[in-house]
Amino acid sequence: MNFIGAFLGQKVAQTVAEVISFPDDMLAADPVHALVIVMSGLLGAITWNMITWYYGLPSSSSHALIGGLGGAAIAGGVSVNWDTVVNKVLIPMVLSPLFAFGAGFAVMIAIMWLFRRANPHRAQRRFRVAQTVSAAAMALGHGLQDAQKTMGVIFLALLAGGYVSAGDDLPVWVIFSAAAAISLGTYSGGWRIMRTLGRRIIALDPSRGFAAESVAATVLYTTAYVYEAPISTTHTITSAVMGVGATKRLSAVRWGVARSILTAWVLTFPMAAAAAALCYAVAHFFLEVL
Repeated sequence: MNFIGAFLGQKVAQTVAEVISFPDDMLAADPVHALVIVMSGLLGAITWNMITWYYGLPSSSSHALIGGLGGAAIAGGVSVNWDTVVNKVLIPMVLSPLFAFGAGFAVMIAIMWLFRRANPHRAQRRFRVAQTVSAAAMALGHGLQDAQKTMGVIFLALLAGGYVSAGDDLPVWVIFSAAAAISLGTYSGGWRIMRTLGRRIIALDPSRGFAAESVAATVLYTTAYVYEAPISTTHTITSAVMGVGATKRLSAVRWGVARSILTAWVLTFPMAAAAAALCYAVAHFFLEVL
């Protein structure tokens, strides 16, 4: 479903590609400089992602990517489209987790009321089957959202190298490559992050897992198709998990873990940008100065 989702849209990829703007004279006279900026943005995002992965914190690779591109662009003297960053990244970054938390809480309350007279063991067995569907739906949304961000960066690199023009559609091989990469990455497993989401925040049972995944999938589809906004799958599902967990009792959610996750969220933009600026300094010296 990750793989299929990557083929279902290109609007988010276009938004990512619009985060930074290369002057036409730079693309004509110095494409290497533009490519160094794109590469440095990627390296900065990867650096922060690896740090948070090591500590098992589900931070946003999406926001790390945007922050990395912004930091590399500033270091490289290229303009950042702040309107795009604010309207399609920062505002959705704040609103989508809040909505996912509230919707997760509301959906779980509705499920508890609808099944209040059902046999608990039989109901959980049915939700275990339903959760297979909701997990697949969320995986589809993950491919739809996160694979497109990779496509946007590849498109930026192709634009910097003079292989495409700004208004061109994404080549099919770019879509296929991004789809294959995100599918293989998910298949290879991020067990530290899975344990954090499934156990450390709250021990999810099938009904709460179904509610959280259904809410997250809905948010992912809506933001991709309606708002064309590259929101964080990680932030969305984490907030939905907290929302459904809070229906047990507020103390059921391990707020200390949640606080660590929130800290990583807040730091993602500046840390990825700083890492990208440092990567730019190194890459610029070795690839352009020497």
